[in-house]
Amino acid sequence: MFVYITGTSVVAENFATSATPNTMVDQVFIKPGTRTIGIQSLLVGGKGGGLTTLSSIAYRLRKWTTTSAAGGTAVTPTPKDIGAQACKATAGAASAGVTVGTGGPSLVGGCVSSASGPGGWVATNEDSMPKLEGADNKSIDLFSACPTASLNFEANIEHVE
Repeated sequence: MFVYITGTSVVAENFATSATPNTMVDQVFIKPGTRTIGIQSLLVGGKGGGLTTLSSIAYRLRKWTTTSAAGGTAVTPTPKDIGAQACKATAGAASAGVTVGTGGPSLVGGCVSSASGPGGWVATNEDSMPKLEGADNKSIDLFSACPTASLNFEANIEHVE
């Protein structure tokens, strides 16, 4: 297997939660190419500066089960090993949100962070990775939600194929 990373910072220095508190936004999708993919980790961090109240950001990995999400800015997942083949999966990201898929979305993982600190989720083993079969017209997406409007964050998703 090869490991690839898809990061929000490729599109913008900061992504933000919804301007409406407690509203989920679908901001990143990863769709398989010809190979099966599995999500290995989600590493996140709130990027709030000078905050005067405590708050947290929820990050949810959700799977569209009928058709994949689309749109946003195309992101080429980067191989972690310089000798790895080019990634077969496609990805897209947009702070304001990508075009949502259909069916579900089913919750397959997630984590929280403070508005100014780190957080993350890692699959405990290969069998616990959320997966999509090669050539599926489905996607695994990153949603954010927060009780405070418009908090900045950064996220990195590692997948294997």
